[in-house]
Amino acid sequence: MSLYRIMLVDDEEEVRKAIIRKMDWEQLGFEVVGDAENGEDALEKLEQLEPDVVITDIRMPYMDGLTLTSRIREKYPYLKVLIFSGYDDFEYAKQAIKLNVTEYILKPVNGQELAVILKRLKESLDEEIEQRRNINSLQKSYLESLPMLRELFLNDLVRGITDIQAVVPKLKGYGIDLLEAHEWMAAVICVEKVERIETQELSLHQELIPISVRELIADCLKPYCRFTIFNSVEGITVIAAVDEHNTQTGLINIFNDICKESRRMLEVMITIGVGHSCDTLQEISNSYQTAVDALGYRAIVGKGRMIYINDVEPVSRGKLQFSAKDEEELTAAIKFGSQDRIESVLQNLSAGMADAKVHASQYRVYMLSIANCLVRLMQQYDLNIDEMFDSKARYEDILAGTCRREEFADHIIPIACRMSEAMNRERDNTTRRVIKEAKEYIREHYSNPELSVEMLCRHLHMSPAYFSTVFKKETGQTYVNYLTEVRLGKAVELLNETDDKTYMIAQKVGYQEQNYFSYVFKKRYGVSPTKYRGVSDVKGAL
Repeated sequence: MSLYRIMLVDDEEEVRKAIIRKMDWEQLGFEVVGDAENGEDALEKLEQLEPDVVITDIRMPYMDGLTLTSRIREKYPYLKVLIFSGYDDFEYAKQAIKLNVTEYILKPVNGQELAVILKRLKESLDEEIEQRRNINSLQKSYLESLPMLRELFLNDLVRGITDIQAVVPKLKGYGIDLLEAHEWMAAVICVEKVERIETQELSLHQELIPISVRELIADCLKPYCRFTIFNSVEGITVIAAVDEHNTQTGLINIFNDICKESRRMLEVMITIGVGHSCDTLQEISNSYQTAVDALGYRAIVGKGRMIYINDVEPVSRGKLQFSAKDEEELTAAIKFGSQDRIESVLQNLSAGMADAKVHASQYRVYMLSIANCLVRLMQQYDLNIDEMFDSKARYEDILAGTCRREEFADHIIPIACRMSEAMNRERDNTTRRVIKEAKEYIREHYSNPELSVEMLCRHLHMSPAYFSTVFKKETGQTYVNYLTEVRLGKAVELLNETDDKTYMIAQKVGYQEQNYFSYVFKKRYGVSPTKYRGVSDVKGAL
């Protein structure tokens, strides 16, 4: 197991060096990744150093150990904190306990005592990691979560957002017996609003009605076919396999009987929508959607019965449709994918036209749907349509649907690639604009001692984590370092151009404590503000 990372925080450099020197950290299972002179300094270094443990003195200038611990708990709740204190004061200990400090250690502490504490801490850290990695525990959690994971997978399957390659392994993993059928059908069951139930038990516990209906459906289907049943957004949902042991017609009759049995046995009215059959499980989302469509005819054909989509809608002999899933995939490719990915998606969409046996008008509608998807994206990102289509004539030609379908991919792929390049440029420009706005905001508000990355991100409408990443990438420095640079730059101006006292300058540039301002200033320029002003005055006189 790798070494645990420790950061030391103490205002006395000699104390820090002595602690680092006296301990065999590696043998104890730790490595010191950095140190800090006070709480403020520690908070600035935490994100970069990512320690597992912070050992801090309790009494320090600018920010004491308890305040540091409180700030750590807000942002890093799982980080272990050890506090050294020279004060045997119950109030200190009580605050430390409240802040969930791992160890509260009274000074002076010798190396042997600290080694014992660190060994105990390592055992605690090892145990935590072991618990999180324990295979038996994970397997138990997995088994407990299995019903929920199974339902999530089935919902993704009927919504058409499951990875095709994952369907068969997941069906096997979840023990869902649907494979190797001739075709599959989806049905969606709606439990109608119950006005009055004579059955005493159900009338008192109406929340159990969907469960009783689900059990009834399962009992009726078990002798006839292989199936799975689960709850979806639209209602109780069934996926049934049609193989050599049953037929579509027989399955439809079973669903019809289930409606009658529900009224007879449970005194509950249910309506069942049954969708088109499909040849592969990967297409079950189409069957599911048509089952939902069938339920939509309840107002016409009546509730409390089975409604088969083929009975209420004409059967299509051929269908070519740019689906919501297709649009989502194409949009994602243009916005985030490479040119190869864009080309692959559009080639696959064009291949769908080659496979379809439909009227010429459906080809035109299909191509128009793809073109309209691109136009909507252009409008969303405020792209110049004529530039994206390369010429106004090309744009009008495609929208008119006059392009030959064999040439459609050759026409549309360059357009999509130009859109992707323009979006990437706009994204980069947006990032630069955000960084520019952030810098302006910092320069306007640096005097506010409460200025923080959270406050800045509220103004920018961005998440602090994302902002911190792009700010560092674009500027080469962290937000804190940039803010400090701005504040100290303004402080230098005031020292050179005014006679203001040091404490006044500290307040004007956003530091509430003069001592901490002097500490940061000296750390940056090597001299205190007062000496810096004196040197400047001498140079000016010369």
